[in-house]
Amino acid sequence: MKETPQEYIQRVRGYLEGRDPLAVLQATPGELERAVRGLSPERMARRPAPEAWSVTEVLAHLADSELVYGFRIRLILEGGGPPIQGIDQDAWARSGNYAAQDPALSLEAFRVNRERLVRLLERLPRECWEWHGMHSERGRETVARVVEMLAGHDLAHLRQIGRE
Repeated sequence: MKETPQEYIQRVRGYLEGRDPLAVLQATPGELERAVRGLSPERMARRPAPEAWSVTEVLAHLADSELVYGFRIRLILEGGGPPIQGIDQDAWARSGNYAAQDPALSLEAFRVNRERLVRLLERLPRECWEWHGMHSERGRETVARVVEMLAGHDLAHLRQIGRE
């Protein structure tokens, strides 16, 4: 059974387990680098189950997700409670041919965009953290909530890579 948007929010935020979301965002690029260091191309390309993504696919997904989350935050910062469109990550994986992506390039794209996002967030006035947009599936999301969701998303995929 597919989870509801509220179940998804609870699950992803639950990965934080009390950790500071911004600290998670700062640490993730290094954690990812350590998690994949020394993995062979064959190991990176292997799916742990037919429906599960390989490490290569996870890295491509994280690179694309960083663009999505960064755009959403910047859109919210325009003000006015803008609409935020949900995405179909499986469609992005198919159309982007994630399995054929270069894992090192995906990781580098992720790292560069993450560093830019963290710098933006570190300089953001406190009141801006409560500005919001309206997500097409999850409803009202503040900058603070988007950052929590992104940090939980990071931790979920770090666990996934660690299990494989």
